[in-house]
Amino acid sequence: MRTRALAFVCGALLAAGSVAQAADYVLAAGQWGKKQDAAVATAGGTIVWSHGRAGLAMVRSDSPSFLESAMAGSAFHYGSPDIEAQWQEPLASPQAITPGDEGFFPLQWNMQALEAPAAWATGCTGAGVRVAILDGGIYDLHADLAPNLDTSCSVSFVPGQPYNTDTGTFWHGTHVAGIVAAADNGFGVIGVAPEAELIGVKVLHSGSGSFGGVIGGILYASDPAAFGLSQCAQADVINMSLGAVFPKSATGGGQLVAALSKAVNFAASQGVLVVSAAGNNGVDIRNFPSYTFVPADAGSGLAISATGPVDFALGGTNFRRPASYSNYGNGLVDAAAPGGDFVSPNPTWFYDMVLSTCRGTSVPPSFSFCFAAGTSMASPAAAGVAALLKSANPGISLGALKAKLLQTADDEGPTGHDAFYGHGFVNAFRACTE
Repeated sequence: MRTRALAFVCGALLAAGSVAQAADYVLAAGQWGKKQDAAVATAGGTIVWSHGRAGLAMVRSDSPSFLESAMAGSAFHYGSPDIEAQWQEPLASPQAITPGDEGFFPLQWNMQALEAPAAWATGCTGAGVRVAILDGGIYDLHADLAPNLDTSCSVSFVPGQPYNTDTGTFWHGTHVAGIVAAADNGFGVIGVAPEAELIGVKVLHSGSGSFGGVIGGILYASDPAAFGLSQCAQADVINMSLGAVFPKSATGGGQLVAALSKAVNFAASQGVLVVSAAGNNGVDIRNFPSYTFVPADAGSGLAISATGPVDFALGGTNFRRPASYSNYGNGLVDAAAPGGDFVSPNPTWFYDMVLSTCRGTSVPPSFSFCFAAGTSMASPAAAGVAALLKSANPGISLGALKAKLLQTADDEGPTGHDAFYGHGFVNAFRACTE
């Protein structure tokens, strides 16, 4: 895959690594209750978090024989040591631009590609819809995010790190959040669903995070009351611009992937749509049957591939061209959305990436914006369209929401369902009006 010095590709690039902490475990049961609590205690563990109806928990123990002891009884269906993975791996630093006003909108070719302005003109703005961003830190003082961010219900599943912290000056979660719902406030950029409400759920720090944290984040976003925040409403849409390539033969791998799928399916049972990045390996996943691409492969959510133009700054309008790095394949991709690219030989190549909010180095309120490319940028675009559709149809069921999102996608590539576009390229205007 060809890259440039400032290209930033986010998503599934690195195989899951080693055990995060020897004392951390993910356990699954039909449901979680007193029997499971007692079994954990007897085996010498303490519960970090548990979810009754989902039957999932993260447990910590100093005993090297904890898992063997816990699994000796009948309390659990399966369990595994938690695994730390580099869920996002940047190739280099993103290209930043100077502060300005919403005059940056002409640089947002992704909004043109989605036909978002036509959707907004009908009054379809995402109002009344909550989108959870499961990612790294969200800079809550960013002037384009603060109007739409529910800070009271934003949380972190990374020990010792609040939801509004991260490392460096980019902050992947901040960029993703802006694509979904940067506010329509007269400056900076605008999100696909500019009146949707954002919930920050930090599951990564500097791109790294455990399966237990990601699973906990999914369950929190779909059922905050189970985590003691009954005053917080659940999300309508969860976006996961993250991923890891996981060998199916890895020790404990099957159990962790099963637990992740269980969490995604629980979210679906609550009426929550889960949208995930397809990953940035640039491969047809059908050629890698011994690997799992998670969370794109997990449960009943939607996986999104990425497109991007060449030479947008010079007049290029091939916005729906398959991006050079995007994963694809029947059985993985459900739809495509704009994620950007960086293959042009011209010095204006970075304009082919996606412009959104970032942490930057300015003091609050921040007015920092960056270009970046990846399926990590495509997934929130599709999640934003789902939020528009939900706002136009408040009582729509999850099944109908998914069906309509895919039915109103534009058929690109070979006629009908195909390996790269899935059901098609998501279309905001059609989603709001058909």
